[in-house]
Amino acid sequence: MTTVITIACLCSTLYLLGVLTYIDLKYRLLPNPYVAGVFVMGITFQITTNFHFVSPIDIIGGMIAGGGLLFFVRYIANRAYNQDTLGLGDVKLMGAAGIWLGVEHIFLAISLGAFAGLVHGILYAHTTSKKTGENIPLTTLSIPAGPGFIFGIIAVGIFKFYTLPLYLGL
Repeated sequence: MTTVITIACLCSTLYLLGVLTYIDLKYRLLPNPYVAGVFVMGITFQITTNFHFVSPIDIIGGMIAGGGLLFFVRYIANRAYNQDTLGLGDVKLMGAAGIWLGVEHIFLAISLGAFAGLVHGILYAHTTSKKTGENIPLTTLSIPAGPGFIFGIIAVGIFKFYTLPLYLGL
């Protein structure tokens, strides 16, 4: 039974991350109920795997590290630019992802996510400038951060949980 619950948690989280990507791209918003779902699925997943992938202390550390680092970045960037630069939804999402990934891997997910966001921004600016004929300065470009972070979460998750089928005996 725990195998079914474990797989359901993983599939549900992937679905929630897909929904969050769509909503963030369309509305620039990461709704709390969906982020809370990632949180709950992460706790349930770790319990059903008997903390095989992430220890309880690493779960707490990952949650604090993921959410705390982004909260710190948000605070500094908001002060530097005098505007909202990173939403609290992104902060909460990376806190929830820390439950899944632990301390070490949440930093990798944030780094990959930031790089994916950079690539997304450059491609968006390039295609928009091709369509409109106007040059879009990257200093004023605004894109949602969630999809990049979600890319980082999934990429690191694939690496972290590649032994899950062996653990579950599949």
